[in-house]
Amino acid sequence: MKRVVITGMGAITPLGNTVTEFWQNIAAGKSGAGPITKFDASKFKTQFGCEVKNFHPEEFLDKKEIRKYDLFTQYAIAASDQAIQDAGLDFLKIPEAERFEVGVIWGTGNGGIGTFEEQLREFHSGDGTPRFNPFFIPKMIVDIAAGVISIRHKLYGPNYCTVSACASSNTAIISAFDTIRMGKARIMVAGGSEAAITESSVGGFSAAQALSKRNDQPDTASRPFDQSRDGFVMGEGAGALILEELEHAQNRGARIYAEMVGGGMAGDAYHLTGTSSNGLGAALGMEKALKDAQIVPDQIDYINAHATSTGIGDLSELNGIKKVFGTKPVTLSATKSMTGHLLGAAGAIESIISIMAVKEDLIPPTINTENLDPEIPEGLEIVLGKAITKPLNYVLNNTFGFGGHTASSIFKKYTN
Repeated sequence: MKRVVITGMGAITPLGNTVTEFWQNIAAGKSGAGPITKFDASKFKTQFGCEVKNFHPEEFLDKKEIRKYDLFTQYAIAASDQAIQDAGLDFLKIPEAERFEVGVIWGTGNGGIGTFEEQLREFHSGDGTPRFNPFFIPKMIVDIAAGVISIRHKLYGPNYCTVSACASSNTAIISAFDTIRMGKARIMVAGGSEAAITESSVGGFSAAQALSKRNDQPDTASRPFDQSRDGFVMGEGAGALILEELEHAQNRGARIYAEMVGGGMAGDAYHLTGTSSNGLGAALGMEKALKDAQIVPDQIDYINAHATSTGIGDLSELNGIKKVFGTKPVTLSATKSMTGHLLGAAGAIESIISIMAVKEDLIPPTINTENLDPEIPEGLEIVLGKAITKPLNYVLNNTFGFGGHTASSIFKKYTN
């Protein structure tokens, strides 16, 4: 099968709207959390989140386009434009025939939930006559970001959306990886976006007892593995990768960040929103990724854990890691302590973190965790407080979603 490398990246995140700024803040252990500004959250149990700051869609889109696209699509366009430029590509300047071998796979969990809320408010505030914006449906549906990226750059290859809750964008990246390996495309734009800091989303997750309620200290609320953790912090944004067939990248002299060598997907088959305490689903995804990469657990140097800062979820993942890695010491960290949980976009921005970690030989920290849960299995080396430098060759990125979806991807330091 074809070898696949990463040649471009783009990021719109709570910690910066470029990959450079995002990575610098991640490495420095900064928090992206603060009071919600997108709506009046004063009556909500949770009043904070990790919002994207200083995002200006007019830098990427004209006024007419901004009105046509939900925020999750705007984030997707911005991140994918960055990634394409970062890869040294301009698809509109290459022959049309070559664009038949370039595709887009994009993940999201909630799609245009903000548009859905807005349209229903407008309907109910009127006289009951059904007047809806003609762009309502294309703004709302989850596949539209993938379609818009394809249309924007005239890309005729495989094009679709993956929806697997919080595993959505990792699933998209694995699917793009497989598409290139099987010779069905030479370049794929892949990633995910989410704009779910809205009244219904925050209210719904809060009602499910999933969100932290530390309104007086939002910057320390996301505390994975800590015995006092009380739920996740909602995040938003987008991450985009350019995956490319190695030979194609070499022939055009592309810069290569890392090589992708494995991906595994599985089902926890346990509960609608929860995970099995023994970590079976997490273990299955990791085992499949390792088998796909044709490596053994001992070769993994760092795991970017899904670790959302929920009681059962954190322990389930760690138990899954122990199932796979046994007595081998495993180094891991939970970067959602800084970014919050970007839901369907989480896997994409954490893939960027994993790729930068293996490129720079630097493991970012888990912040805010002060007292480790005594139920955490022994033999896990959780990087706390500050980043550490360590030679890295293989890095594994975990994501899990409601419905029992699990996805694990593996990136390797690139060598010819």
